[in-house]
Amino acid sequence: MSGGLTSADSPATSRGAAGPAPAIRLRGLRKTFGSIVAVDDLDLDIADGEFFAMLGPSGSGKTTVLRMIAGFETPVAGTIFLGGVDATRLPPFRRDVNTVFQDYALFPHMNVEQNVGYGLRVHRVPKADRLRRVGEALEMVRLTGFGARRPSQLSGGQRQRVALARALVNRPRVLLLDEPLGALDLKLREQMQLELKAIQREVGITFVFVTHDQDEALTLCDRLAVFRDGRIEQLGSAQQVYQSPATPFVAEFVGTSNLLRGEAAQAILGHGGTCSIRPERIRVLPAGTPAGPADVVVEAIVREVVYAGAATRIVVDAAHGLTLAAVVLNSAVPTVDVHRGDRVALCWDRAAVTVIEA
Repeated sequence: MSGGLTSADSPATSRGAAGPAPAIRLRGLRKTFGSIVAVDDLDLDIADGEFFAMLGPSGSGKTTVLRMIAGFETPVAGTIFLGGVDATRLPPFRRDVNTVFQDYALFPHMNVEQNVGYGLRVHRVPKADRLRRVGEALEMVRLTGFGARRPSQLSGGQRQRVALARALVNRPRVLLLDEPLGALDLKLREQMQLELKAIQREVGITFVFVTHDQDEALTLCDRLAVFRDGRIEQLGSAQQVYQSPATPFVAEFVGTSNLLRGEAAQAILGHGGTCSIRPERIRVLPAGTPAGPADVVVEAIVREVVYAGAATRIVVDAAHGLTLAAVVLNSAVPTVDVHRGDRVALCWDRAAVTVIEA
């Protein structure tokens, strides 16, 4: 699927000819490294004040797009507009953007206050104003009282927030975040996701977040672009991309999906092509359960039962060589009691099926 998706494809960024320019507009963007095409003819609009995620596997082009927006890489073709201004050839320091990196890039010899205020010093902001703005930035990221500490005296989450305060203190129009939570453990990462979302709402500036973590993208973003091989595979809200994947790649990369193709789709669903059913939409019932008028029922043998705390994942072998997965929420009263080798019926509503390719 082409990367040629623009604001016209999404109501979230369609503002009309007389409306304000998007915070970021990319047109025909291309970047190569020798014979490798990293970004291939990319069009994209990101609205002012939007929390936007670029999601994709390693090597899909998402970080290269971020670096071109920041000015750290120069496209071989195409145009980058920031706030309606052509910034394609501007150096990084002349772009109204700041970047937060995965390693935070804090100065170890400076304390928190000096790290956060460094950019203001470079721009010769008067000391009184500088101290006030640093204090406001630290309060925003809930680090008031930490100004005298060195980075080595902080936890990973605290260092991440210092890097965020340093990027926000200059009041950029756009904040670029390059996998900033990747070095944190799971619990802290989930906590920081909520804090990032709250901070973005508070400051109201455009956040562009690069990640390979699907759950992170779905949790944080207003919209996301799924990248593959330097192009955008799908663009839309988290709900649109998850519930209505446009391609088999998106169905399998964003969440987990059961794909039915060709003869299997024809035999089970009554039509060919490629279809997707999310595991949580499937019910696991005793073998021989009859189908309701709107249901599909598939007899299968349980291959694996994986308990994962809040849910149990059940993998089965079905007819036509299919391996299917269902996810059942664990409640106080067990809703399913199956074991390896059991014969079961998988059941789902026909409305739960997404036709990807007819």
